[in-house]
Amino acid sequence: MPREGLRYQTYSRRTLLLAGLQGLALAALGARLYYLSVVNGEKYRLRADKNRISIRLIAPERGEIFDRNGEKLATNTQDLRVLLVPEQADQLQPTLKKVQQIIDLDDRGLSRIERRIRRQRKFVPVTLAQGLDWETFSRLNVEIPRLPGVQTDAGLSRLYPGGEAIAHLVGYLAGPDEEDVVKSPLYQLPGFKIGRQGLERRYESTLRGASGTRRVEVNSVGREIRELPPREEALRGSDLHLTLDMRLQQYVMQELGEEAAGVVVLDIATGDILTMASSPGYDPNEFTRGISNANWQALLKDPRAPLLNKSVSGQYPPGSTIKMVVALAALEQGLISPDTTHYCNGKHRLGNHTFHCWQNRGHGKVDLMQAIAKSCDVYFYELAEKLDIDLIADMARRFGMGAVFDVGIDGEKEGLVPTREWKRIFQQQSWQLGETLNVAIGQGAMLATPLQLAVMTARLASGQQITPRIVHKNGDEPVFHQPLDVNPFHLETVKRTMEMVMEQGGTAHDYSRRKSAPRLAGKTGTAQVRRITLEERAGEGGVLDNSELPWQSRDHALFVGYAPAENPRYAVSVVVQHGGGGSSVAAPLARRFLDKTLELNTTQTEEQA
Repeated sequence: MPREGLRYQTYSRRTLLLAGLQGLALAALGARLYYLSVVNGEKYRLRADKNRISIRLIAPERGEIFDRNGEKLATNTQDLRVLLVPEQADQLQPTLKKVQQIIDLDDRGLSRIERRIRRQRKFVPVTLAQGLDWETFSRLNVEIPRLPGVQTDAGLSRLYPGGEAIAHLVGYLAGPDEEDVVKSPLYQLPGFKIGRQGLERRYESTLRGASGTRRVEVNSVGREIRELPPREEALRGSDLHLTLDMRLQQYVMQELGEEAAGVVVLDIATGDILTMASSPGYDPNEFTRGISNANWQALLKDPRAPLLNKSVSGQYPPGSTIKMVVALAALEQGLISPDTTHYCNGKHRLGNHTFHCWQNRGHGKVDLMQAIAKSCDVYFYELAEKLDIDLIADMARRFGMGAVFDVGIDGEKEGLVPTREWKRIFQQQSWQLGETLNVAIGQGAMLATPLQLAVMTARLASGQQITPRIVHKNGDEPVFHQPLDVNPFHLETVKRTMEMVMEQGGTAHDYSRRKSAPRLAGKTGTAQVRRITLEERAGEGGVLDNSELPWQSRDHALFVGYAPAENPRYAVSVVVQHGGGGSSVAAPLARRFLDKTLELNTTQTEEQA
C-alpha cells in the first residue's frame, strides 16, 4: 500500500480514538452534571444558599413588671447608643480614643470593649456606650464622618420608675458576661442584657420573650449585603404582675429614710406581700446603664449594706418577738396556764451564771399576759428551764421560722432554728440548758428574717398556715390556707397578750394611735449585738442609752404586729438594724405603716364601690 494510504489510515484511527475519548469524557461530564444538578441538585442548592444566606436574630422586647394597681415597676424606654464595627475602623485605637473624648468612657470600660472586640467576629457591632443623652448623641452624629466604623443607634433600654424603692425586689439588667455569651447567640447582640438580680433574674425566661429571625444575603466574609424575605418578628416577653402596692412601698422607704432596715407587710387573708422594703437601697437604673467604679465601691463600703436585701437576706436575732411562740410551746405542753405566775427581781440564776432581765429592777409578780405585755425576760427564763429546745424549735417551725418560702427573690435565707441535733452536727457539742434560756428571749443561736417574722405574725393573727407570695399568676384561684396545729384557746390567749403590749403598761403603749385609728396588736423586740458589761448594768438605768454607743454597737430594734386587732387583716414586721429600742424606734414606724396600709385599702375599696 502506498505510504500515503498507510499514513491516512493511521491518522483516521487516531482521530477516531481521540474522538471516542472525547465523547466518553463529554458523556462522563454530562453524567456528572446530571448527577449534581438533577439527582443531588436540591442538596447542593441548599449548601449554596447556606453560604450565601445568613440567619440573623432579632432581639425581643422585654415584658414589663406591674404592681397590684397596674403601676409600672419596670418598663422599656428609648435607648440612644453608639456602636463600633471593628472591620470598618481604619485604626481601632485612635478611633476609640476619639470616641472617648465625646462620651464618658473610663479606661476600665475601654478595656472591656477591647476584650469584646477580640472575642467577636470583626463585622459584628460592639456597643461602646448606651443611655446617652440627646446632646451627646447629637455630637456623635456630627463627628460620625470622621469616625470610621462608628455608628449611632436607637434601641430599647430598661427603666425602673420606682428607683431605689424597688431595687432589691425587682433587681436590674446587665450585659451578659463571658460565660453567658457562649450559652446563646442572642446574648451576642449589641446592647442585649439579661436579669441579674431579683425578679428580673428569676423570671428571665418569662420576661425575655423569644427572638425573631431575618434572612440576609452575605458575601464570602459574612458581611451583610441585603435582607431577604420572609422576616419572622420577635415575640415580646410576658408581663409580670405583682402583689406589691407601690404607693405603700414608696411611703415605707420614705419613712425609713437613712435607716438600715427591713420591712414586710402582708395581707393576712391571701398571703400577698404588699410591701417588701430594704433600706437603704440603690438605683437599679445606674446598674442597667453601667455603674461607675467609684459608685460601685461606695456601695460596697457603706456599712449599712445597701446591696443586701434585708427583708429576705438579713438574718437577725428575733429578740422578744419570739416570746409568743415560746409561750405557745409551753401552753401546748401543759407546762403553764395563762394564770401561771413567776416573780421577777431582774435576775435569774442558773448554776454559777446570772441571766438578767432588761428591766434591772425587775417586774415583780407577773402572769403570762403581763410577762408578754411587759416583755419580762425572767418569766421566760423560768419557762425555758421546763421546755426542751426541740419543743421550742418545733413550735417555731409551725409559725414559719427556719423556712424558705421561695417567693421569687434572690438570696432568701432560712434563718436558724437551733436544735440539739443542729448543735451536734455543726458544732460537735452537746446542747446546754443556758442556751435554751437565751433562745427563749430571742437571743443566742436563733436567727430570723423580716419575711419570716411577718409570716409568723400573720399565722399568729389568723391561726392558719399563711404562705407569702409576691407574683400574681394568671387564673389565680381563691386562696385557702390550712389551719395550724395549735389549740385555738391557746392562740387566742397569746393574741390577747399582743393587744396588751399596746395598752397602758405594755412595752409599746400606743400613745401615737389616733382615736379614729384601728387598734393594733403587736410585740416589741430589742436584740443585743454585744455583751453588756457589769459596769454598764450598774449604771443609772441599767444599760447605756443606745444613742451614746457607736452605730454598729447599738441594739437591733424590732416590732411585729397586725391590725385591726379585732379582725386581723394586715401583718407587719419591722427590723431596724442598730436602731436601738423596739418600743421607741420600730413600734412607731410599724404603727404608721399599718395605718397607711389601712388607709390605702379603705380608699381603694370605696373607689371600687
